[in-house]
Amino acid sequence: MFNKRTKIKALLSSEQTDYEATVMGWVRTFRNNQFIALNDGSTNSNLQVVATLGDLDEAILKRITTGACIKAVGQVIPSLGKGQKVELKASSIEILGDSDAEKFPLQPKKHSLEFLREIAHLRFRTNTFGAVFRVRHSLAFAIHEFFNKRGFLYLHTPIITASDAEGAGEMFKVTTLPLDGTAPKNDNGSINFKDDFFGRSTNLTVSGQLEGELAAMAFSDIYTFGPTFRAENSNTARHLAEFWMIEPEVAFADLEDNMDLAEDFIKYIIAYALEHNREDLEFLAQRLEEEEKQKPQNERAEMGLMEKLDFVVNNNFERVTYTEAIEILKESNHNKKKKFQYLVEGWGIDLQSEHERYLVEKHFKKPVILTNYPKEIKAFYMRQNDDGKTVAAMDILAPGIGEIVGGSQREERLDKLTQRMEEMHIPAEELDWYLDTRRFGACPHAGFGLGFERLVLFVTGMTNIRDVIPFPRFPKSASF
Repeated sequence: MFNKRTKIKALLSSEQTDYEATVMGWVRTFRNNQFIALNDGSTNSNLQVVATLGDLDEAILKRITTGACIKAVGQVIPSLGKGQKVELKASSIEILGDSDAEKFPLQPKKHSLEFLREIAHLRFRTNTFGAVFRVRHSLAFAIHEFFNKRGFLYLHTPIITASDAEGAGEMFKVTTLPLDGTAPKNDNGSINFKDDFFGRSTNLTVSGQLEGELAAMAFSDIYTFGPTFRAENSNTARHLAEFWMIEPEVAFADLEDNMDLAEDFIKYIIAYALEHNREDLEFLAQRLEEEEKQKPQNERAEMGLMEKLDFVVNNNFERVTYTEAIEILKESNHNKKKKFQYLVEGWGIDLQSEHERYLVEKHFKKPVILTNYPKEIKAFYMRQNDDGKTVAAMDILAPGIGEIVGGSQREERLDKLTQRMEEMHIPAEELDWYLDTRRFGACPHAGFGLGFERLVLFVTGMTNIRDVIPFPRFPKSASF
């Protein structure tokens, strides 16, 4: 019976001894033909399984190799070894899956993250990725718990869509038409999608926001949490082609309500991870500390991982307008000494990651919420402010990563929204269904989007976004 096994985390967290237990897992090391370090993924800590010499079949012992999967039954006894209170004295060991130790890529030594990315299908078995993905799980659970406690409705928005919510155009096409040049064409040479599966041009979604707004006009408070896609040819440590987004939409809310919700949300889920994944986070903090020691002194983070997370949970975020931020950046020594790659010369520029990180890490030294951006650099659906120049937008900037949340109060006035769409050359007829929310019972409403992987990156202290998603998708890579 496989369901009779005890998870290693439960066994190690109890001080009870002198009882029989069954454990199953993967062999990390096998020392002196006697001591097995066994791990089942429930914790980074290994259980020492003692194979008493002479008690077990020699043929079985030869098959206990690094990477092999075994079932061990035996007595839980006090351990004399360092760093563990209990161990298992095996009365029987069964090999569930052999592993050729010479070919197994994960030898018991330190591996670089670059190497582990090449064998991403096996990297879950390392301590680093075990910790990262247990933390990722907790953050996902905490997201649902946060919204559920506040009475939000969880909405599944479409993955295949005919709309481009961001107006960015960097979308993956979905089609069943032939790719050999024989697809039907219009008179002007463009593809005629009438014979395609959906009878029109469709894409993988970049955001569930527009559909989320439809539901908010009925349920008041909704959130989405699902995969989104960007066909952006960015080979950076911060971009993925497939990632997960959390997008709440709230009726009867303005920009300030939106900021309050986003700040409470971030604090709640980080606090949840600190409470439920402290062991994993402390391991990742130690790992990060060793990584930081390799950097020049002036490039090292001022706070350790645990200190940074506690700081975010226990401090109010700094709220600053875009206009104030531009002045701070323009007058900074960093700008005057031309240390920015993109110099800040005046109002209206789109802030780069280096500017966002300067504000957070050097100037305010805490998370920052930037508000009221120029309308020219923001999406069509954001509420226009009375000054005619800015929109009621907000971005949350976090240390070490830059923008982590983007949101706004939505433009609920039909005339203002259609005028803005016209200015940005967005065809109103294609979004007629969306405009109905403004025609029939419109109300002030707001929402934001948070890229889940950037949040996991921030909480785990990892430095490459490809290391916080199980199977990363990026240019020229779609393994597994």
